[in-house]
Amino acid sequence: MNALHNFLFVVYPYICLAVFLMGSLARFDRDQYTWKSDSSQMLRGRGMKWASNLFHAGILFLMVGHTVGMLTPHALYEHFISASTKQMLAIVAGGVAGTFCFIGLSMLIWRRMTDPRIRLTSHRTDLAILWILWAQLSLGLITLPFSLSHADGSVMLVLSDWAQRIVSFNPDASGLVHLAWPYKVHMVLGMTIFLLFPFSRLVHVWSGLASVFYVFRPYQVVRSRRLNLPK
Repeated sequence: MNALHNFLFVVYPYICLAVFLMGSLARFDRDQYTWKSDSSQMLRGRGMKWASNLFHAGILFLMVGHTVGMLTPHALYEHFISASTKQMLAIVAGGVAGTFCFIGLSMLIWRRMTDPRIRLTSHRTDLAILWILWAQLSLGLITLPFSLSHADGSVMLVLSDWAQRIVSFNPDASGLVHLAWPYKVHMVLGMTIFLLFPFSRLVHVWSGLASVFYVFRPYQVVRSRRLNLPK
């Protein structure tokens, strides 16, 4: 295992996570005015509904699926579902969600690149992050045939073991050495997105997550105050 491999899959994840968390906190504390999605729907709504819904539904499913799938220990589900079945489920569900997300994102990029009004109001970072996400989705879809060739679930176990060791501060990237290149590039680019997250419009994801707690908030009691005004 060479030094570059060790850096990318042992050291780099912690750099990305540190910048992701601390950078998000610093931006919220110092520059809240830029904490927004910069939606362009008001400039042109045509085609926005399908593109936005496909992209957001797909990427939310992928985020939850990756988080649960990678961070759930094998011992918790091995009595209910085998590793091979779990991997096949991830391939099918991830493939469908990834395709929807890819179509929606492609539509959003085309809209932002070809509409003069939207292009004029777009920042370079907006276009850059969209293309990075597009490349990441493309790599994710490329990994599907490689996963199908390892139907025994071995790839799923190797990736899950690496991710769980990262979050438990016991990193070990030796199991990743023999993985195919699309997996490795997909993982490095995914970590890089976390690195760029605080410096892009992606920070509005935090607001979306925080809004979930709004549903479970206690009722706000509002009492009227009667003023005893002189008659």
